Amino acid sequence: TLGELSGFIVCAKSPSCGMERVRLYDEKGNRGRKEGVGLFTGALMARYPWLPVEEDGRLHDPLLRENFVERIFALHELNALRARGLTRHGLLAFHSRYKLQLLAHHQAGYREIGPFVASLHEWEDLEAFFEVYREKLMAILKRPVSRKNHTNVLMHIQGYFRDQLNSRQRGELREVILNYRAGLLPILAPLTLLKHYLAEYPDRYLQAQNYFDPYPQDLALRLTVN
Repeated sequence: TLGELSGFIVCAKSPSCGMERVRLYDEKGNRGRKEGVGLFTGALMARYPWLPVEEDGRLHDPLLRENFVERIFALHELNALRARGLTRHGLLAFHSRYKLQLLAHHQAGYREIGPFVASLHEWEDLEAFFEVYREKLMAILKRPVSRKNHTNVLMHIQGYFRDQLNSRQRGELREVILNYRAGLLPILAPLTLLKHYLAEYPDRYLQAQNYFDPYPQDLALRLTVN
């Protein structure tokens, strides 16, 4: 069923499938402004608000493409979790792995969803919890990441190595992160350095974080975004 999909690509400007700027017509067939949504796409997004939907033309934008693919893999994993049978442990473990990724997308959303997940023990119906959680999670991931939010996450991760790194290494890492924030380096620069330190000084929580690899590295999407 459509509800089991992980993402949907629609055709730009199509009267049925366009996602934005679709030409509107009045009852007499007179052309209006390009401000509508295609009939099928509008119904799809209303019925499945958590589903990643994007226009084919907009996927040429590196940031939009990365965000779309990131959401697809997140929803696919969440759907797989449900297919295996929902458990409180499984839901909590899933959310724990997505914490830094959510923080990079929207700090307020991250703070709002935390107490909701903490209330899981109060829910007798895990399916009902799942449906609310899915919509909250995907709404946060739909928000575009920013250099500021990425920087906050990178600085947070840096703190885990405070006791392992010497002053020179800490200074180097901080400089790389700040140069990323200033737009002088791509996101891969601080991430690669942090992954190096994580391999040298393992931390179970950080190693489990989806933030480092939100989709297969073979897609190389982070090579095309700043």
